[in-house]
Amino acid sequence: MNTISNLQNRIVRLLRCRDQQLKMTDVPRTQNSGSNQSQANLSDMLVVSELGVRSQNKTILKEINFKVKKGTTLAIVGPNGGGKTTLFRTLLNLIPYTGMIRWNDEVRMGYVPQSHVSTDFPISVEEFLRFKRRTDLEACIRSVGLEKEILRQSLGSLSGGELQRLLIAWAIVDHPNVLLFDEPTSGVDIGAEEPIYDMVNSLKKEVGITILLITHNMHVVIHYADYVLALNKQVLFFGNSKNLTHSQLLSIIYGNEFALSEEEYYKE
Repeated sequence: MNTISNLQNRIVRLLRCRDQQLKMTDVPRTQNSGSNQSQANLSDMLVVSELGVRSQNKTILKEINFKVKKGTTLAIVGPNGGGKTTLFRTLLNLIPYTGMIRWNDEVRMGYVPQSHVSTDFPISVEEFLRFKRRTDLEACIRSVGLEKEILRQSLGSLSGGELQRLLIAWAIVDHPNVLLFDEPTSGVDIGAEEPIYDMVNSLKKEVGITILLITHNMHVVIHYADYVLALNKQVLFFGNSKNLTHSQLLSIIYGNEFALSEEEYYKE
């Protein structure tokens, strides 16, 4: 029993630490390293201006400018090492930066990490959710497309898709109006990816959640995002995703030669 208790205490500390990082007392509505602040439009959930990050005398991000309107989905794409995760950490005020980050005064944030939550803990889905919320667990589970019977299952028995839905349920249990997704289908079987994005898209339409999404999946960008931000230490493209084709987006991120080889692959 002591072993189980110690494991439960470890997961509670881990999850509470993650939530503590995302409390908006730690993420000021206006974060500004300079003296000039532009007035944010009321329809904007987030405005980023001239954002820069350096570490060990190396430029990680420079001159990043974009905005996110309420109730829209922004897909963040780019090569590995291009600064996508650094951007998320900067938006959460976890690392120093230059420039300006302005969140809407009404922001309430949830965060869905990659599926790296240990499932070795001997606890049920219900016990996991009760670490954060005591009531309405069945409604919470149904909102992400899971049946109430799953509450009695252990974390270790869940499939990759079920675990990711559970993490989304965890993130939305406090009714956020902004969700940050870090490659939400990483580690999920290919057949389970589409239903997860469909579910997230439905949540956005039903309750007007604003979504910031890191992904490598170009299909997701074209079909689920309203806007796309392509990064490789600086902004390669920011605009309406519906104005881009799959090959155009690949060309922006990786260059024309890669995009053409990808097109040939899909033709075969």
